[in-house]
Parts: sequence; structure tokens; C-alpha cells
Amino acid sequence: MRRPGGAVRPAAAPKTTHKPGPQKERGRLTVVTALNADDVRERSIASFRRRTQRLKGHASNEPKEKLVREVIIPEAITIQELANRMSERAVDVIRMLMKQGAMHKITDVIDADTAQLIAEELGHSVKRVAASDVEEGLFDVVDDSTDTEPRSPVVTVMGHVDHGKTSLLDALRHANVVSGEAGGITQHIGAYQVLSPESGTKITFIDTPGHAAFTAMRARGAKVTDIVVLVVAADDGVMPQTVEAINHAKAARVPIIVAINKIDKPDARPERVRTELLQHEVQVESLGGDVVDVEVSAKNKTNLDKLLEMIALQAEILDLKTNSHRPAEGTVIEAKLDRGRGPVATVLVQRGTLRVGDIIVAGAEMGRVRALISDQGENLDEAGPSVPVEVLGFNGPPEAGDRLAVVENEARARQVTSYRAHQKRENAAASISGMRGSLEQMMSQLKTAGRKEFPLIVKADVQGSLEAILGSLEKLGTDEVAARILHAGVGGISESDVTLAEGFNAAIIGFSVRANKEAAAAAKRNGIEIRYYNIIYDLVDDIKKAMSGLLAPTLRETMLGNAQILEVFNISKVGKVAGCRVTDGTVERGANVRLIRDNVVVHEGKLSTLKRFKDEVKEVVAGQECGMAFENYGDMRVGDVIECYRIETIQRSL
Repeated sequence: MRRPGGAVRPAAAPKTTHKPGPQKERGRLTVVTALNADDVRERSIASFRRRTQRLKGHASNEPKEKLVREVIIPEAITIQELANRMSERAVDVIRMLMKQGAMHKITDVIDADTAQLIAEELGHSVKRVAASDVEEGLFDVVDDSTDTEPRSPVVTVMGHVDHGKTSLLDALRHANVVSGEAGGITQHIGAYQVLSPESGTKITFIDTPGHAAFTAMRARGAKVTDIVVLVVAADDGVMPQTVEAINHAKAARVPIIVAINKIDKPDARPERVRTELLQHEVQVESLGGDVVDVEVSAKNKTNLDKLLEMIALQAEILDLKTNSHRPAEGTVIEAKLDRGRGPVATVLVQRGTLRVGDIIVAGAEMGRVRALISDQGENLDEAGPSVPVEVLGFNGPPEAGDRLAVVENEARARQVTSYRAHQKRENAAASISGMRGSLEQMMSQLKTAGRKEFPLIVKADVQGSLEAILGSLEKLGTDEVAARILHAGVGGISESDVTLAEGFNAAIIGFSVRANKEAAAAAKRNGIEIRYYNIIYDLVDDIKKAMSGLLAPTLRETMLGNAQILEVFNISKVGKVAGCRVTDGTVERGANVRLIRDNVVVHEGKLSTLKRFKDEVKEVVAGQECGMAFENYGDMRVGDVIECYRIETIQRSL
């Protein structure tokens, strides 16, 4: 609508929607972006990472394939190690343990049963192993019967001390071992080979000591043997160690041959020996039994051929066979520390062949065979079954009685010895700590809590002698006093032994060994006593006497007499004096007295005054009257009885 006289308004331009063109993304302006302005921008590494992460996130929702493993579980294992072996997260293992009510950390050690339970619950199969598995296959691998061949018999000579065992062996091998033994009694195990004149076969003899202390040695001898020769003196008969030897032979289930020795003596009675053996279920052939008996004389060399013939016959019946082409197995009969040669072990090879250069294991000790020496002192390259040899090359002296085996490499040897050494340490620690266990053990600990100890350091020439000494000293101990062995070892007395003895104020005992120059000087300087012995009797007797000195003496009461109070006098400057009549025995001045009133002891003390009339007397006999006054006591009444006694101190002995 147009108004008159108004200017015409221009029409508005129609609105158009304009789409701007794509603008170039502009980032931060830097020197690099300014220079590379025309380059095409690529995706950053961070962007690429985010993309792969997103893709992975989607994939993780898909079910994974379960890995089922055979898990090897030892006797104890950490949670971390168990999780690694199962390829599981340790958190899951801990969660499962928490469900069972046990709170654990990742480093905690759990037992094999718990570990097996968890592994099976997670769907894995389990293989249980023990630390002792390292010893598997070392011993008693069965030989193939086609590879076996005959071997020499191993004969152990046993019997009572001084019945002529070593003399008999000397006669058989034409040597003189007895002259080298201290006190004429064997204190070591010796192993020798003798050639049988009849059959020409070799027989291995093991000589054992007869002294009571060497029980363990005799048991070892019986364990490695095929035949036991029981030596009984015709003039002495069956004695305690003879009976023990019979029991060892029966326990080892080996045949016995009885050698009745010393038949050349005028008071020899072989029939008595045969009869006495019947009491111990040993029935000789002449009395209708199956045990062979031979009358011999080691001194006159009588019937020695017959004894060897009987041994060969018995060996033939036993049909002894073994495989000599396999790695050697044997038993350590004796071990010692030789100053020039180092640790030396007397070994009886039982199976296979032991060669120079073999890697060997015996107990907690290992080594490489450097040399093999026969009983005649000759160097050997190898030792077959039933051959006794001295083996050089051990790292340390093994225990007597340990089994020896040849292993394929040093790694296996180290594995076995480290396991055995660990076991040994654990056993030693358990015996020292006493293992607080049963009520009975706790009571025995209480009993020995106030026990006096006699500290000792014992060094011996060989392992067997050391074992016997320690056994004898242990038997000496009572609830009141006992020998405490600070250190026991094989070899000479060193400076370190003297230092240890000084620290604990102990005595040092050397059995067939001596102290070196430095140790002897140190002992003299520090006042440490070193005692040397060659015979076990003397050693045990001396320790027994020394330990007896630690025992508290016994106080014994001896009654002297009784007196009755007739009157009580009150004397100035003296106090109360009782006028008494001695009814029986004697009353002595200075003796101990008891004042008895109405059969109840009211005072115990000493007599201070004993007067007869006006004179001080030493004693008053029955029927006489006297005056008595007590030390620091004055409540005496008429009719009381005075009992007079003496206390004696008696020194006790073990």
C-alpha cells in the first residue's frame, strides 16, 4: 500500500543459504609445520594405539581357549611359582585360597596338598615330586640275569674282644696287623683279600673290632657281608660280644661259620663252646645242626686250609653273582683324613667296576676318583665286585657306612650331595632344638634342664672310632651330668679346635691323632688341656672319672646317740643349760642335734657346750650325765629328748 508523497522503499533481497567451502585445518604453528605446510598430515602413533586398543577390547570379550597343563608340584611351592606353572594369574590363586579361609601374599609358601587342590580345581593335571627324587636310580638297579658273572665272597670276622680274630686273619694273609694295633685290640675295620689255596679263588675278609663300644662297626660289617665267621676262644667260651655278633648275623640273614680258636691252649674245651652256642640257637653240625664249625689255632696255623675250604664251599652254595660291567656301587667301610693324601675312604665295591676318574657320591660327600689303592698298598686302575680299596679324591671324609655310587656327571653329584647335606643339617638342627613335641619330650627336657655339662672336643683318626667314642660318651650321661660334644671330627687337632675349646672352656681329646705345632703352642699358651689316647678303654674311664667330679656329693646322716633332759638350769652369762642323761650311744661336742618334744622335732642345730661336772668334754657315753647348751636356742624343757647325729659328705661316681 503506497502512501501519497512517500518515497518508495526498496524491496529486501531474498535470503539464500550459502555453504562455505572446506577450510584447511590449522594446527599449532611451529617451525616444522611452517616448513612442511604443503605435506599431507598422517595419523599419529597415539591415534593408532587407541584404535588397536579399541579393537583388542572387542576381542577380549570373546571366550579364550583354556590351557590345560601338567603342573609339577614339589613338597613346598610359592603362590607366584604355582601361578606361573599353571599359566594363571596369581590373583586368582589368592582369591581361591581366600574362599577356603586362608589369607596369603603372593610370596607365601604353600604345601603340596593345597597346591594340588588349587591346580585340580583350575582344571590342570598334577605331578607330585619330592626332594628325595634326586636319589632315584642311584642304587639297587636290577641287573639283567644274562650279564651276571660269579664274584668273590665277602666274609666278616666277628667275635668277642681278644678271642683272636685279627690273629686268625694275620695267619691267613701272612701279615702282622696285631702288632700295629694299640693295646693289642682292633679299633678299626680292616678289609683284606686272601687267595684260597684249594680253589684258587679270592676271598675278601672284613675284620671288625670286638670291644663293646664298636657295636655300630660290627653291625656295618654284618650288613655288607655274605658269610660271617664267628671266632670263639676255646678257653673262654661264648661272651657278650659273641652273642651280639650272632644277633647281627641273624639280622643280616647271612650264614655263620664257627671258628673255635686257641685249641692249642691246655685249658681249651671246644665241646663247651659248641654246647654254649646251643643256648643262642646256633647248632653246629656235630650236634645235628646246619652250622659249620672248624677248630683252628691262629698261633700254630692249625686247620686254616680247612676254614678257607669251608668258606669256599659255603660261597659255592650261595652262588654269588653280579654284573661287573655296570657303574660301581659299594659301601664305605671306614673313612679318615690323611694329612698327605686328604680324605681317604676304605670302600668295598659290591656291584660294577670302580675306575680311576669316575665321579662318585657317598653320603653328603662327592668327588672324582684320583687313585685306587689295594690292601697290599698297590695302585689299581679299577676295582671289581667284592674288592676292598682305598679311594682318594673325595671333597671331605664320608661317614662310615655310607653307600657309594658312581654318577654320570658332576651336576647330578652336586644335586644329590646338596640334598643330603640339607637333610643332615635339618636333622642336626632338630636334635639340637629338641623339637618341642609331645608331653613326654617336654618332661624329659625339664628333667635335663638343670643338668651339668662336661664340654669336650673329640678328634679321631677314622670315622668308625669317632662313632664308637661318641656312642660310649653318650651312654655315660645321666640326668645330672652329661658330656657335651662341642665338635667331633676326623683328622689332627688344629688351631681352630683350640680356639673353640678356649671359648667354651672345654678339654680336647685326641684318639690316635696329635695336635699340630701351632695348635699345641696355642693350647699351652691358653691353658687348654689336650689328652691323647690310643685305647678306647682308657679314654672312657678317664672321662667317667672327670664327669664324676661334677656330680653333687651325697650327704649321709649317721646317728650318734640320744639324751634325755632331767633339769634345765639358768646360768648367768651362759643362758639356759640342760642337765641330761645320755640314754644310748654317745654325744659329741660340735655335732648336729635335734630337740624332740612329744615326738615332734622343735629345733635343729649344733651343740655349743658339752660339760661333765665343771669340765668341757669332747664326748659323753651312754649312762653318764652331762650339761648341754645349744647354739642360739634356749627353749628347753624337762622331759625333752636330744638326738645327736653327724652328717658325712660322700663323693659319688658314675
